[in-house]
Amino acid sequence: MYKVGEVVLYGANGVCEITEITTKTIGKISVEYYVLKPVCSDSSTLFVPTHNEQLVSKMRDVLSSDEIKNILSQKTDNEIWIDNKSERCERFKEIIAGGDCKKLVELIRRMHFHSKIQLQKGRRLHMSDERFLKEAEKMVCDEVSIVLNIDRGEVLPLVLAG
Repeated sequence: MYKVGEVVLYGANGVCEITEITTKTIGKISVEYYVLKPVCSDSSTLFVPTHNEQLVSKMRDVLSSDEIKNILSQKTDNEIWIDNKSERCERFKEIIAGGDCKKLVELIRRMHFHSKIQLQKGRRLHMSDERFLKEAEKMVCDEVSIVLNIDRGEVLPLVLAG
């Protein structure tokens, strides 16, 4: 069970702080919730039922500084690209939903590599690919900037250097 004050990654919502654990009663049913505030956005508050295993499984502790540095230092095989758009979208959805930083970094690197190839051909990424890229970048940049205590703008060059 998580505690108030802990910082977690919550799916595509990014890095959040658990600001409280509260109970809300709807009708005769009382449900305990984690109250999450995204660290990089003041605009929303998330309520995650503490006993909902599916939703709680989307929460994970942020990585340590050493874990992030290890992920960023690993090389990525940029040549792997899924040509079938629907298969690619499903795979990207899985990666983003999983929230695994290593897979997200690999996804960002592959997409930037593919984007360069597309630009050389006078093309761009598909709109859906761009959306996935932005979501993956947000998740990684939020976590890396918080853990390494660096500006968000400094993160993407670190990710792409691998």
